[in-house]
Amino acid sequence: MKRLRYLLEAALLWLMLGLFRIVGIDAASAIGGAVGRAVGPLMAKNRLARSNLKTCFPEKSEAEISAITRAMWDNLGRFMGEMPHLHALDVYGGGRVEIIMAPEVDAAVAAGTPIIFFTAHFGNWEVSPLLATQRGIDTTLVYRQASNPWSERLIQHWRQKRGGHWVPKGRDGARAIIAALSKSGAVAILADQKFNEGLAVPFFGRDAMTAPAIAELALKFRAPLVPVRVERLGGARFRVVVLPPLAMPETGSRKGDVMAILTAINALFEAWIREMPGHWLWIHRRWPRG
Repeated sequence: MKRLRYLLEAALLWLMLGLFRIVGIDAASAIGGAVGRAVGPLMAKNRLARSNLKTCFPEKSEAEISAITRAMWDNLGRFMGEMPHLHALDVYGGGRVEIIMAPEVDAAVAAGTPIIFFTAHFGNWEVSPLLATQRGIDTTLVYRQASNPWSERLIQHWRQKRGGHWVPKGRDGARAIIAALSKSGAVAILADQKFNEGLAVPFFGRDAMTAPAIAELALKFRAPLVPVRVERLGGARFRVVVLPPLAMPETGSRKGDVMAILTAINALFEAWIREMPGHWLWIHRRWPRG
């Protein structure tokens, strides 16, 4: 039964991505957004999104919560519509992407040191790696595998077209990351998901289990930690803001330094989300059940 469900899901994804590819990025983004707005609120995940929002924004009304979830589903639908077009997106000369780059980042890239770019599931987060791959920076990109193996193959088909080395989270991914940083390469990480074996770090006033690896790697390899934020400007147009590297703490304790880095990352993500709550993917079970 599970195999049949996976096959049907993958077939639907194949058809959807194929249609999105045919119609062009603007139409695909618009259609994806419309589907997201229509279907998303009917899904079970919508209850989780609303629960997360109500806990993080207790001051907001039901209407405001509904507007944010609607914006989230619109963004997620557009993300899916844009997926088969990203490999053809010219971030430096195509007119669809506005880039704001901190000069410190250019200096870090020019120095040839290992570097860790990190972001959250915010806007179209898969636009951000294009800044590195289209600049010729050897980049290892870490992702979470889909549970459906056939859907996973489809998604990776489109990701591989964009360049870079895509590696799944886990033991193999960890080895690839260490190898990349050892050779002074670049790594891109989504750092906003729950990790049950991680550290309890404040996020919207509650402890959220957070993976320590990003902080441990930055300290081990003395790699700058560079935040990258993707904002949707409307339709399939984006602003990518590459911020200065985080300040590295010196608490005198390795555990203290790791905790300070993770606290700074969560605080940064929280600030982004408070500014544009509809840009973030609220359907993660980010906090322990309460």
